[in-house]
Amino acid sequence: MPPRLNVPPLTRGLIVALVSLSFLNGLLRYREYLAISAEKANVVKYGSIVSEPYLVIFPKYSYLYPWVLFTATFIEQNILGLVLSGVTIFFGGRYLERAWSSAEFAKFMLVTATIPNFLSFVIYFILAASISDHNPIINGTAALQSALLVSFKQLVPEHTVSLFRNLLRIRVKHFPVLHLLFHLVSALLLGTHTSLILALFGFLTSWTYLRFYKTSPSLTDSSTAATAIKGDASDTFAFAYFFPEPLHTPVAKVADAVYEGLVAVRICTPFSTEDIESHNEQASARAEGGLPSIMNPARGGRNLGSSRAEAERRRALALKALDQRLQAGGVPAGGAGGMTPKTPGGARTPGLGTTPSVQTPSLGTQGQATAAGLGETTYVPEEQSGSKGEEKQAQE
Repeated sequence: MPPRLNVPPLTRGLIVALVSLSFLNGLLRYREYLAISAEKANVVKYGSIVSEPYLVIFPKYSYLYPWVLFTATFIEQNILGLVLSGVTIFFGGRYLERAWSSAEFAKFMLVTATIPNFLSFVIYFILAASISDHNPIINGTAALQSALLVSFKQLVPEHTVSLFRNLLRIRVKHFPVLHLLFHLVSALLLGTHTSLILALFGFLTSWTYLRFYKTSPSLTDSSTAATAIKGDASDTFAFAYFFPEPLHTPVAKVADAVYEGLVAVRICTPFSTEDIESHNEQASARAEGGLPSIMNPARGGRNLGSSRAEAERRRALALKALDQRLQAGGVPAGGAGGMTPKTPGGARTPGLGTTPSVQTPSLGTQGQATAAGLGETTYVPEEQSGSKGEEKQAQE
């Protein structure tokens, strides 16, 4: 018996919405084509207004139909785009819905589907007001594709994807910028500027939501009660680390300036020292957990205790990382370029572009003894200890 294709409910619904809305939009466009054939003079002026603004975004007219901010995301104008979008939602949604839960994945989809469309609508509405014949159609999953890639960058940044029989190997952390670069080249060569704007806003919206607002259960808390953490201040998810290493410093400077301005007007809340440490441990636990197989998920009753065992393993890894950090002593972690200002308590402010880090004070005698108790064993031979005692008595 062939294996049953297991797709989470929300992911299944998104795929159905993509196919249904794209098919309905195709019917409306076909009706428009028939109208153009019958009455060219009339339809050139009014044809697109009659059909398409109900589903996709027309900057001049879609303010009358606010639901298009959501429906436009799930409409593709051609078969190739429909297939690519379906594959993206299938694999991305299938993994993220299991990793986050259906409720959290629904929030993420709602935010990353509507906000990029709204921002794009505002930009093109202003352009349409100044340029009479400038009225592009805004639709497609470019924003969702960016959002899914950013979320994978957060969860499994070091996972390697092999393509063309291992001829091309790319780490997941490089996919968001490669996606933006692809849309930039396409906009320059083919004029697909709306997709570039959507991809850019999808990237910024998803990163902002995951960095500052999304709540997730702690993977490093050993208590039985579930604890939730807000945002992600981990080193690997800093804004500058989405870009190649030579660009870390200039990107971090610009991003930190923006972050400080947002904190000054109280749009963003700075992370505390405890938050930074917790999020770094959370990122370590996620990285050690790896990327489970999307094509062959664990089946039914074979591994009943796998989730609990995985959680215990991640907690042990997090405790081990904390033990190593305590034994390391007073070596402060560096930011991206070292320009991040320090807070009075000694912690570096976790800006948009730099690595949030904590400056740990150097261990004194008592701290060294504590570190030794955590994992170091000191052995002093009896002869050596006896000679030290005699020297001490002679000095007295």
